[in-house]
Amino acid sequence: MIATVHTLSRPLRQLGLIPQIAIGIACGILLATLSPEAAQAVSLLGQVFISALKAVAPVLVFLLVAAAIAGHKRGQPTHIRGVLVLYVIGTLVAALVAVIASFAFPTTLTLDAPQASGTPPGGIIEILENLLLNAVANPVSALMEANFIAILAWAIGLGIMLRGAAESTLTALNDLSSAVSQIVRMVIRLAPLGIFGLVAGTLAEAGMGALLDYARLLAVIVGCMLFVALVTNPLIVFAKTRRNPYPLVFTCLRGSAITAFFTRSSAANIPVNLELCKRLKLHADTYAISIPLGATVNMAGAAVTISVITLAAAHTLGIAVDFPTALLLCVVSALAACGVSGVAGGSLLLIPMAASLFGISTDVAMQVVAIGFVISVVQDATETALNSSTDVLFTAVACRQPGVETSDA
Repeated sequence: MIATVHTLSRPLRQLGLIPQIAIGIACGILLATLSPEAAQAVSLLGQVFISALKAVAPVLVFLLVAAAIAGHKRGQPTHIRGVLVLYVIGTLVAALVAVIASFAFPTTLTLDAPQASGTPPGGIIEILENLLLNAVANPVSALMEANFIAILAWAIGLGIMLRGAAESTLTALNDLSSAVSQIVRMVIRLAPLGIFGLVAGTLAEAGMGALLDYARLLAVIVGCMLFVALVTNPLIVFAKTRRNPYPLVFTCLRGSAITAFFTRSSAANIPVNLELCKRLKLHADTYAISIPLGATVNMAGAAVTISVITLAAAHTLGIAVDFPTALLLCVVSALAACGVSGVAGGSLLLIPMAASLFGISTDVAMQVVAIGFVISVVQDATETALNSSTDVLFTAVACRQPGVETSDA
């Protein structure tokens, strides 16, 4: 029986991972349409897949970053500074795109939604304080809670201290890192089944009816993110490389954005991005740090969400917003987006802080946040897909490896 199943499944296993994921998506949509009850039952597959990714990601990031820094030879070039510059530019440009789109397509909201739960941060200072406190958290609790700010801080510190360690110690660290990487590859191979469960369960539970009430707002947000992914990000890549950016852009979208869209977690997608960077033959010492760092601070999608929803609230209340003030919102959104991973509730709970620029009360702003949660099934998925794929894109550009633009994921 086992041999028969193995033989019958051989054509499917010979397909690449992306075609297998596409089949999983199609099967999930079909099952949710034909039998919502069965779709909710198989959603367990998606929950197990996400839990496995989230469980292995903190340990993998800690070991990879520590091993990369400990094994780094003095004088050997890295590209971290270039990646960070691209992260900042990309986030600011995304916020600017969102502001321009909000002026071009003003959106009116119906503010009768119940207030969302959660406590928004008081301002940029509070966000920076939270980031600093997170960075010095207990390393054991950081691994348990997936606090990637602290994980990065401890991994960098340990890696620096181990640079003078015995060769046997470095070998053991690298072997441990490789072992965890093998576990990650096993988890990633289960992505088609996991995404099948996620798609089926999400469509069966949420459906699309609730999204239609806020279709215009969702269209502006998703449109901005698509514009960033397909226009401004390629322009940034072209400015850096002076080559056709789209082969690399589409490689990153196929290899990273698809899984990120359905997992809706930048942290859970870190192992996927690390595997993609390895296939692209990027500089290992660079991507071992830039990918987990990007999952924490590279938040172009969050900057779009904050800007669009905040300006929609201002338009609804009849508040006149001039362009210089909107540009200030770009900066605030970009800075807040960099700290979004350390704030419970993600980018949506940062909206009241941005709304305070226009004198919008917290009570009204929290109603706007509640609307954000209604559309979050699509908004958050698209936001994560943009953020995660951009991590790999900008890392690849900064590394400037030969042939990276034409590598196939």
